[in-house]
Amino acid sequence: MYIEQLYTNCLSEATYFIESNGEVAVIDPLRDIDKYIQLAEQKNAVIKYIFETHFHADFVSGHIDLAKKTGAQIIYGPDAETGFEKYSAKDQERFTLGNVQFQAIHTPGHTLESTCYLLYDEHQQPHALFTGDTLFVGDVGRPDLFSGNLSKEALAGYLYESLQKIKQLAPEVKVYPAHGPGSSCGKNLGPNTFSTIGEEIATNYALQPQTKEAFITAVTEGLSTPPVYFPVNAALNKNGYENIDNIMNKGLTALSIEAFKKEIEDDAIILDTRNATEFTQGFIPNAISIGLEGRFAEWAGVLLPFHHKLVLITDIGKEEETITRLTRVGFDQIIGYLAGSYQAWVDAGEKIDLIIDVEPDELKMDMNYDTRLVILDVRKELEFESGHVQTAVNIPLQTMNDVAVLSNIEDNDNVYIHCAGGYRSVIAASIMKKQGFHNIRNVLGGYDQIKLVPEMPLVAAKEVLN
Repeated sequence: MYIEQLYTNCLSEATYFIESNGEVAVIDPLRDIDKYIQLAEQKNAVIKYIFETHFHADFVSGHIDLAKKTGAQIIYGPDAETGFEKYSAKDQERFTLGNVQFQAIHTPGHTLESTCYLLYDEHQQPHALFTGDTLFVGDVGRPDLFSGNLSKEALAGYLYESLQKIKQLAPEVKVYPAHGPGSSCGKNLGPNTFSTIGEEIATNYALQPQTKEAFITAVTEGLSTPPVYFPVNAALNKNGYENIDNIMNKGLTALSIEAFKKEIEDDAIILDTRNATEFTQGFIPNAISIGLEGRFAEWAGVLLPFHHKLVLITDIGKEEETITRLTRVGFDQIIGYLAGSYQAWVDAGEKIDLIIDVEPDELKMDMNYDTRLVILDVRKELEFESGHVQTAVNIPLQTMNDVAVLSNIEDNDNVYIHCAGGYRSVIAASIMKKQGFHNIRNVLGGYDQIKLVPEMPLVAAKEVLN
């Protein structure tokens, strides 16, 4: 028996490849499926099953394309209605894979169809539980995502009962969840990407002895608003989507400057995926910066409209990676990329824009005399509450496409933007530029460096809480 966890950091997503005696099961595959096919070929094995733990909301699964290419059977748990052919497993039903078996354990709560898969080894002993979004390391799946008309409290009640099943497993059984730290599918996932039943019973707040009522309160309080692209992805996973090869072929069209400009005139959005530090030094006017070096796909899903044409500026050689990562969250209207990248635009003498970078100590100096200075902190609310510059205005990045949130900033204000480390602030600056603001400065290093400046007026976490 062979088990491999394939982890994608920018989505905090874990998929699994399990092989036994020449047969393979893939659990919760990403949309770019070649790696699973290649692994199967290396093992001289065939992909027999594609197990889906639920309708994912944070990424588009590769289940449909993988099934078409390999003939593997797509397996969902009970109550899963889809727009494509699949097999609905009954609760406790077993599936043989080589010399091992999987058992479907219906665990509604995160969603109604959520199902864990218990792997029995060659000796018919429970070895590992693939938990999807039902159980994470240190957390559980949020119960407020797209399950009909049920309230989050009702779903949390289902989740409580589902976890009682899981707690009956032997403590040495490994726990392999669908997500790790940073995922929006839970509240506060632990730092590791796997665990054991025993470790989770000992440390996970959701598995501690408590009444159902107390559990419901614990898992429903403090939930942030789910990212706006979640329902889009959930619908694609449930109903079907365009073949990734078709999207890739279209997106890998190299556009001349004239063709690129024509797409812009036709209302295409310019997405620049170069490093944030490169973007500020020069970019095509109205381009949105979302650099590949950060949580690229997630921020694209949050900030860019779906089913709207995109044209790309990428580092040369990064075109395919960019498109692959966009398809993972459901973008399928990628028209092409600028041949020769940004340098070709510069060499042609086309108009450019830039964002001024400033060091944190320069911000401190300017605060002493600039009466029109506005410090814009684009971190999340909880980050802001953990400590911030005394006069800063908190407008989280995920809200900035709403023009109304910037209505209190005047055209002649000098806006200094920062986040935690410098990635999100450049995205925010590009959005503000596109919305017509031009007196913008990006604070290098973000709050991580700002708080190190001597005599910088800060509000500490304890002061915020008081």
